Amino acid sequence: MTEPTHDPELHSRRASSFGEEAAAYAEHRPDYPRAALAWGLDGVTHGAKDVLDLAAGTGKLTQGLVELGVSVTAVEPDPGMLAELTRLLPGVTALEGKAEQIPLPDASVDAVFIGQALHWFDLEPAFAEIARVLRPGGIVQPLWNHDDVSVPWVAEFSATVRSGVSQTWASGERTLETPPGFAPFEENRFHHSQRRTIDSMLATIATHSHLLVSEPAERDAILATAREALRANPATGNGEFDLPLLTTAFRARRL
Repeated sequence: MTEPTHDPELHSRRASSFGEEAAAYAEHRPDYPRAALAWGLDGVTHGAKDVLDLAAGTGKLTQGLVELGVSVTAVEPDPGMLAELTRLLPGVTALEGKAEQIPLPDASVDAVFIGQALHWFDLEPAFAEIARVLRPGGIVQPLWNHDDVSVPWVAEFSATVRSGVSQTWASGERTLETPPGFAPFEENRFHHSQRRTIDSMLATIATHSHLLVSEPAERDAILATAREALRANPATGNGEFDLPLLTTAFRARRL
């Protein structure tokens, strides 16, 4: 169920589909491993103090950065997602804005993190804006959580219910070209997991964009198939279980 790349209208609908499910997104989507965030911060040549979480959603990544002790500004285009972030993280500066027009001054941050969102950007103007707000020696780090398909049951389940276009960026099916003004991207991967039940797993799947824009009958059928698969699997059918994840991170330094 990957997104047709030639359909800009569908791409736009999916990109803007999350706001109405902001509370569910905040409750059920996984966070990011602290080691992945620390790897990005370690790439800043002069030390990281001021950090931008771009397309911050409900603050899944923002929270991790706060816990690492940096000053975080969150920028998010969807008012519903931004409201949920502000409710959950009232001490964080949160601004409405998009990647292609970041509401920050020139050279104002040491790092820009992009969690589960780069695939929605218009890349050329977005990277131009990221370069503008970054200080020299700062880094941009896109990263994605995705299923750890090296685990057999996870691979089998993922084939039943795909998690959307972000999967292609995180699995090596897409590459990141070096944007102007940056050194080439480095890549790293981090093991991660999320404690799940069948119901919470299905609630997470229901926040994926390809289901948010599906017809109700199609969405219900996909979720019903997923429920049966989880019930039938010894690894997932008997209460709580750990969902193995990988976090793929790319890091590029501003020249």
